[in-house]
Amino acid sequence: MHRSSALYTIASHGYESSGVGSETPFGHGVIGVAARELAPIRIGHFSAEYAYGRAIRENLSACGLTSGLDAEIPLPGLSDVRSQLAVPIAVDGRRLGVLCAESARDLAFDYDDEDAMVALAALLGTMMLSLQHGADVPDERNRRTADRDATDGTPLSVRHFDENDSIFVGDDYLIKGVAGSIFWALMRDYASLGRVAFSNRELRLDPRIRLPELGDNLEARLILLKRRLEERDCGIRIEKRGRGRIALQVERPLQLVDIPRPLPNSVKRP
Repeated sequence: MHRSSALYTIASHGYESSGVGSETPFGHGVIGVAARELAPIRIGHFSAEYAYGRAIRENLSACGLTSGLDAEIPLPGLSDVRSQLAVPIAVDGRRLGVLCAESARDLAFDYDDEDAMVALAALLGTMMLSLQHGADVPDERNRRTADRDATDGTPLSVRHFDENDSIFVGDDYLIKGVAGSIFWALMRDYASLGRVAFSNRELRLDPRIRLPELGDNLEARLILLKRRLEERDCGIRIEKRGRGRIALQVERPLQLVDIPRPLPNSVKRP
């Protein structure tokens, strides 16, 4: 899926790690360039530079030198990838995402594979726009509060870093960016109002959530957030409750910590 500066993974299949939430800079690599150019890209022999870049990250991880990458989720990928096919998902020039396939064989994908993926991407794009335009429902149906407080168990710390909307649940990184701001808004309303039910419409209009004006892809970000929570299995879940509605499931008491944006170097602290 696409946002202003990066693409992020909402689903994968066939890899050891799902990579849900991982990011690819817009215009970088096969996936990023396919999104930027709105054109399919098919590669049959990966360059040495690609393997070299991946090897650098693996070596840094092995040496414990990835402190700067703690808030990053590794992009899913084959360790011995030789072929890759990336096809943009777009409708009327509007970028919605990218489909990507990999293989450990040289020249694994041909023109027929590319045509099939282009057709699938077109179908997905139409469905995504249809869901986005028809998923909003009135707020009155989504004001339900929790039947009872989740008071059992040790309080679960949820930290929000305002600088980039990064979220840590306990000591584990969860998500950042727009999906992080959505999650923090849900947590704040749950903690202060006891709310567990929300509509896509109100989230799209919520000023606390920093959705881009064009191509907000709110539904895709909710799917991403839902899957990340399922992977972390931290006692917080998001469920779909009918068209355009979601509900929180919270199994433990929460301790919310909002960490403000650091002051500029030029500003002196008192």
